[in-house]
Amino acid sequence: MQYLEIHIKDIVPEKRDWVFAYLPSFGFSQFEELETDVKAYAASTDANLEALKEWMKDQSLSFEISTIQETNWNASWEANFQPVEIPEKILVRADFHPAKKNVIYDIIITPKMSFGTGHHATTKMMMEAMLEIDFTGKKVLDFGTGTGILAILAEKMGASEVLAIDNDQWSYENASENLRHNETRKITVELKDQLNGLGLFDIVLANINKNILTDHASGLSALLNRNGILILSGLLSFDYEDICLKYDPLFGPNFKQIQESGWMALAFKR
Repeated sequence: MQYLEIHIKDIVPEKRDWVFAYLPSFGFSQFEELETDVKAYAASTDANLEALKEWMKDQSLSFEISTIQETNWNASWEANFQPVEIPEKILVRADFHPAKKNVIYDIIITPKMSFGTGHHATTKMMMEAMLEIDFTGKKVLDFGTGTGILAILAEKMGASEVLAIDNDQWSYENASENLRHNETRKITVELKDQLNGLGLFDIVLANINKNILTDHASGLSALLNRNGILILSGLLSFDYEDICLKYDPLFGPNFKQIQESGWMALAFKR
């Protein structure tokens, strides 16, 4: 499969958040943040390239678009992928990195083209929020699982059953591979894009983007048992009011907020 890389150069700080907010609507959902630039990736079959080019021109952004193969992507991340650590709690590493003895949860991830390595603020905030919740014996849904990183952490934290779903074939295959690397026993991964018919859960994890979270607010609420917990991310800080307009009527005010680098994670209790 071929992928597209868009390299956006010299982004002024006030436009960076807009780039992250709007690129998913053109099919670009994987990001690499550089000091002054941003790179984003999409499967060539998912990208709305003409609309993206028009939007970039309207925003007066300088960019280059190139085509990359899976093999080139894999070589790139292997050369640059560094372990991510939440000190004394979580280590996210590739299988060629050594394990550490001073962490509670050791997670092996081979990310390839799937989202969720722990490097991006949204994944890291999701993990931080999860650390404050008791997963023991809980039934968990990971909606938009990407690499499967959050599902894997949920099992390691004691979940009795985890369903991980994604609508992207590559993410489904990659998550399945990562489940094997971590020798999981309680996670089922499925290729799905709908929430109906999944049953009820004690905890739902959803690290996607504002548009999907807004569209699926009622569906996510309906999946939770009484006193169930929903953790959301993929949100920019300025999305807060829009998300609350959708989720507060269903849950009441959020009980947890985490912010980092202009991004936000929120936790709600039913």
